[in-house]
Amino acid sequence: MTRAIAAVESEERQRRNGHRSAVVWLTGLSAAGKSTIARGVEAALFARGVQVYGLDGDDLRRGLCRDLGFSPEDRSENLRRVGELAAVLADAGLVVIASFISPYRRERATAGAAAVPAPFIEVFVDCPLDECVRRDPKGLYLRALSGELPEFTGVSAPYEPPERPQIHLRTDRLPVVQSVDLVVQYLEQTGILTR
Repeated sequence: MTRAIAAVESEERQRRNGHRSAVVWLTGLSAAGKSTIARGVEAALFARGVQVYGLDGDDLRRGLCRDLGFSPEDRSENLRRVGELAAVLADAGLVVIASFISPYRRERATAGAAAVPAPFIEVFVDCPLDECVRRDPKGLYLRALSGELPEFTGVSAPYEPPERPQIHLRTDRLPVVQSVDLVVQYLEQTGILTR
């Protein structure tokens, strides 16, 4: 006689982990500080024993999304895949830290809808364009301003800032450590983490 095997539910995974799952989505211009803050939040949560995983655009473009270019359609598909992957990881009980320029509100809304029933926390990593150009670790803005990189977000392609982000970080005014603390505090205040 074969015995049916029950699926492990997301709520059971969250109980075992001792925290709720969530998707924390950092959006902002290139060089605004998204990846640095995301790595800091991931490290802080990991140190607390939280089941956490960071998703970064550069990493996924080398693997899951390596077949995609940078046309508007490919960028949209890249974010659709990332949103679906984040949702799967959240369903597995993890807190997912996603760090992507994600310039369009529609694409961020699609990622948020994929995450349901896990909370989707939009973090606007806000930095003025001139400061992003000054920081520019990869030299991308100089290439975009010279016309070498067409369709570059913030220069020759639009960026739609979030209208009502759950967290708004002004990285030209806040140090990284304080930005990381604000994200962790939000996760505590909303009951995703226990203190």
